[in-house]
Amino acid sequence: MKKQIPNIITSLNLLCGCVAVLFAVSGDLVTAAFFVFFGIFFDFFDGLAARLLKAQSDVGLQMDSLADVVTSGVAPAVVMVQLLSQAFNGTPYVIADVLHPHAWNSGFDNYLPLIGLLVAVASAYRLAKFNVDTRQTDSFIGLPTPANALLILSLPLILEFQYSEGLEAVILAPWFLVTLTVVSALLLNAELPLFALKFKTWDVKTNLLRYLFLAVCVVALLLLEFIAIPVIILLYIALSIGKNRAVKTA
Repeated sequence: MKKQIPNIITSLNLLCGCVAVLFAVSGDLVTAAFFVFFGIFFDFFDGLAARLLKAQSDVGLQMDSLADVVTSGVAPAVVMVQLLSQAFNGTPYVIADVLHPHAWNSGFDNYLPLIGLLVAVASAYRLAKFNVDTRQTDSFIGLPTPANALLILSLPLILEFQYSEGLEAVILAPWFLVTLTVVSALLLNAELPLFALKFKTWDVKTNLLRYLFLAVCVVALLLLEFIAIPVIILLYIALSIGKNRAVKTA
């Protein structure tokens, strides 16, 4: 039974992802965002539990990736479709309306929101590569799918809890959402080394960058609330690039 605990936690991740997709499809992006956050929380602890219980398995590895495809791939992709639909059409995306014969000649605006599904495809490809890439044991190559999901899911939360006309004008601008979709798909699969928040030891010298990053995250979240999430993701990428350059020049 002990060996099944990590798989149970992974199953909770998958369950949260499925519920998030249902809320996203119905247009409730805020609730979808919170369920994705819960899923990512379980995603962090399933690996930790597997290491502590010495219950790592090939099945657990595959199940973890399958759960991430839903929680950190499909769910944020559907949220992006809904955001793009609001940007292009001013209404939530309803696939039945798009497939109705009267919509066939109504222009491309009904179909452009489907660009958001690129997030799901790019996430699945990134997770497949991760499972066979032996370089990603101590660091990541490309933006991790949970980080990308947090970036996308922060947008409806910002609109809901930190609303301003200026933020809405930017977040719901078609050019911004399309650009973010394409850039996130590229970052997921870029040959860009990024440091991992995996602590093998707790000493400060070895994990100084991780501790500093986590401290900045806490301060940013307290000061900026949900706006801090995209700031933190950008900082994560910038710090990783800086670390890579420092290693090359050392």
